[in-house]
Amino acid sequence: LSLIAFYEVALGASACYLRIAPWISSEMFDASWGFLFDSLTVVMLIVVTFISSLVHLYSISYMSEDPHSPRFMSYLSIFTFFMLMLVTGDNFLQLFLGWEGVGLASYLLIHFWFTRLQADKAAIKAMLVNRVGDFGLALGIFACFTLFQTVDFSTIFACASVPINSWIFCNMRFNAITLICILLFIGAVGKSAQIGLHTWLPDAMEGPTPVSALI
Repeated sequence: LSLIAFYEVALGASACYLRIAPWISSEMFDASWGFLFDSLTVVMLIVVTFISSLVHLYSISYMSEDPHSPRFMSYLSIFTFFMLMLVTGDNFLQLFLGWEGVGLASYLLIHFWFTRLQADKAAIKAMLVNRVGDFGLALGIFACFTLFQTVDFSTIFACASVPINSWIFCNMRFNAITLICILLFIGAVGKSAQIGLHTWLPDAMEGPTPVSALI
C-alpha cells in the first residue's frame, strides 16, 4: 500500500487530502480527523512500513520461545500504528497524538521484560527524558495555534510566508516563525535522542533485540 501511495503521490505529483470526520469543534478551536499524503509523507510511509515489516518478521523467530510473544507483537503493531498516524496526520493535534503514542509504545517495548530491574529503570528513564522533547513540541504547537489560530498544516503552511511580527522573549527579539521552529526542533531532538537527550538510548537495549532496531 505504501508503494502504491508513493507511485500515485510522489511520481504522479498529486498530493491527497482526506478528511475523515470532525473531531473537536468550538468557537476558539477546530480540528478534524484527516490524512495528508504528500511527497514527504509517502517517502516516510515506505521507510516506516519497510523497517517495521522486517522487525516483525525477525521477531517471529526471535520471540518464538518466549511465552509472551503475542504481547510483544502487539506492542510492535501499536508502535507502527502510532508512527503511521504521526506521519500521515494533517494537523498538529493528530501528529501530537501519534507522537505520544510512539513514546508510550517505546516504553512498553523497553519494559517488556518487566521482571528485570534494569529494564524497569531503562523504561522509566526513556519516558522521562522524552518528556523534555514532548514539552518543546507541545509549546511549539501552542505557539502555532496562538499565531495562526489553527493547527491545520495546509493553513499554517499557506500563512507562514506572510510577514509576522516578532516576539520578545527573555529580553531578546525573535521572529515568531523562528521561535516556533526552535521549539519544534527541540521536540525532534528529544525523540531522536540527540544533543544531550540521548542518555536513554543505550539503556533501551534492555528490551528485546528487535526493539533496538525499531527504535
